[in-house]
Amino acid sequence: MDDKRITLRIPADVHARLVERAARDRRSLNAEIVHLLETVLDDSDPFRGRPDSSPA
Repeated sequence: MDDKRITLRIPADVHARLVERAARDRRSLNAEIVHLLETVLDDSDPFRGRPDSSPA
C-alpha cells in the first residue's frame, strides 16, 4: 500500500471525540480517522457499484 502522510489541524473538541471513538472501537486514532473517511467517501459516491464507475 502506498500510504501518504499529512499534517491535519482539527479543533480540540473534534480531536477529543475522535480519541473517544477510537478507544471505543479499539482502533488507533489514525485507523479511526481512515475508517471514518472511507465510510463517508463510500457512502457519498453516486457511481459506487456501477460496472462503469466513471461519470458520464
